[in-house]
Amino acid sequence: MNPRVLIVDDEVKLRRTLAEILSAEGYEIADCGSVGEALQSIADGRPDIVFCDWKMPGSDGDKLLIELRDRDLLRAMPVVIITAHGTSQNAIQAMQLGAYDFVTKPFDLDEICATARRALDHAHLQQEVGELRDKLNAGASPKTNQMIGSSRAMLEVFKAVGRVAQTDTTVLILGESGTGKELVARAIHENSPRNKRPFVAINCATLPGELLESELFGHEKGAFTGAMARKLGKFETASGGSVFLDEIGELPIALQPKLLRVLQEHAFERLGGNEAIHSDFRLIAATNRDLTAEIEEGNFRQDLYFRVTVFTIALPPLRSRRSDIVPLAEHFLEMFSAKNSVPISGFSEDAILRLQQYPFPGNVRELEHLVEAAVVNARGRVVTGDDLQPTTQHARDSNGDLSSLLGLPFHDSIAEWEKCLIQNALKQSDGNRTEAARRLGMHRRLLYDKLKQLGLE
Repeated sequence: MNPRVLIVDDEVKLRRTLAEILSAEGYEIADCGSVGEALQSIADGRPDIVFCDWKMPGSDGDKLLIELRDRDLLRAMPVVIITAHGTSQNAIQAMQLGAYDFVTKPFDLDEICATARRALDHAHLQQEVGELRDKLNAGASPKTNQMIGSSRAMLEVFKAVGRVAQTDTTVLILGESGTGKELVARAIHENSPRNKRPFVAINCATLPGELLESELFGHEKGAFTGAMARKLGKFETASGGSVFLDEIGELPIALQPKLLRVLQEHAFERLGGNEAIHSDFRLIAATNRDLTAEIEEGNFRQDLYFRVTVFTIALPPLRSRRSDIVPLAEHFLEMFSAKNSVPISGFSEDAILRLQQYPFPGNVRELEHLVEAAVVNARGRVVTGDDLQPTTQHARDSNGDLSSLLGLPFHDSIAEWEKCLIQNALKQSDGNRTEAARRLGMHRRLLYDKLKQLGLE
């Protein structure tokens, strides 16, 4: 079935022009002249894309965006605003209300077609993200262990988990500290045929060599001082399930040959024992280290590296998927509000601005702890920027002295802060505006309007 487009504009001539352009591209067209008619048309049969005028008699395009946003339809049904009133304020308002794009009149015909294709791709992407996320989170607690994200980077992670989960392939998860590597490991296990058996996790960086060896392989009574009874190791207790070795790059070099043998033969001996123990487990490992550099420095065996890097998943840092920051923050807000028995409120505009501007060196874990502290500070009130004080302090440390902004009126200080962020993003992107918009987590058209508004063109 051809994708359906709804055109909403009070100008009949413009509706006909758009209909001719898009129908020639293979779209099925429906059109109407008001927001009320548009809502009725959507109720009769939901379109794939909506092109809507911003200014119309009776009710403007913002009313349609608000109505569709409240019904949670904008993610699956992108709305493109078309208008002759192409001011920065209108563009910003439209994007804040959830519009997919903002096209000014007179528009370029090729631009309209390209925008329609991107909007359709966006809708398909959102649907795929939702389906994958629902699948990966099936069986997880509604308050914890959820994989949150709709950015393209996280979609690739979801796809990789979906591909490898049903296999017994060894997986290595790469990523900075705090990006959620154990969460991905659990998602792999929960969506595998082994999900009825144990998921056993151990952090290789938290125990000294002898204790770590005992934890992994177990020991017999009397194997060493203090070994008062037989103990089963992680590989043994995980038989039929999965073993997650977090920070495998920290594994002592002396233990690496023994781990290699376990991976090759699925057999080992407990410390102090001679009996060969066989275990059917699936290995999932993670590291924040560059293992190839560790090999060069003599800290990691090359043969073990090849054994654990059969299939790799790279988790992006939070700063490179800024569109996920607010959904993650809202998830943590709900979780910690319930945990602390306080009403769920929300985030003020300045709080959201600070969250989106902060680089989060500690990634998702830092965001989680930040929101937990903010819930305690806010005590059921709306979380404001002042409740996120650690973020503000870190932002000052990383972006220079911002004390000069404190004497400015609120909106002027925000404008100067935005200007600083945009200039830094452009500098880091070598002037590439599309890349700068990606780094900032904002739509490129909104960035262009900001450049005009702040005099940065």
